[in-house]
Amino acid sequence: MSRNRALLAFASTLVACIAAACAQPQPAAPVAPPDTRETDAATIRAADADFAKFAAAKDLDKCMSYYADDAVAFAPGLPAMVGKDNIRKFIQGMIAAPNMQMTFTDQTVDVARSGDLAVDSGSFHATVTDKKGKATTSNGRFVLVWKKQADGSWRIAADTSANEK
Repeated sequence: MSRNRALLAFASTLVACIAAACAQPQPAAPVAPPDTRETDAATIRAADADFAKFAAAKDLDKCMSYYADDAVAFAPGLPAMVGKDNIRKFIQGMIAAPNMQMTFTDQTVDVARSGDLAVDSGSFHATVTDKKGKATTSNGRFVLVWKKQADGSWRIAADTSANEK
């Protein structure tokens, strides 16, 4: 009889342990991060517009503030530019042109649901007027890959463009 009581006590303890384990609250499902895609897209569009203003004002430092330190850039007829310092040289040459005006149109900004990457694409129109008043226009397409930084700011990770003929 004592053996039956021991088995009964063991079985009761086992059932109690199983019941207690099943009664433990289950971990909550992961909470999706807030959807900030619209706000992020607006921030990137504003950055594009500001870049154009800073380029027209020939403010190289402000233009470069949008690039990540390890960014890459591709431009027609040039080798790949890797790193902010190499991109800086290209941007410096671009904004050195007299009376340069740049606009972006047909722009689409697609921010990933994860909120850490975005693709910004569209058309650009650049006009340079020389000292004699002759305007030269360049039209093309661009694609920028933006990456959200640890501080929440957006920086260009990749920049490419192509001229239209």
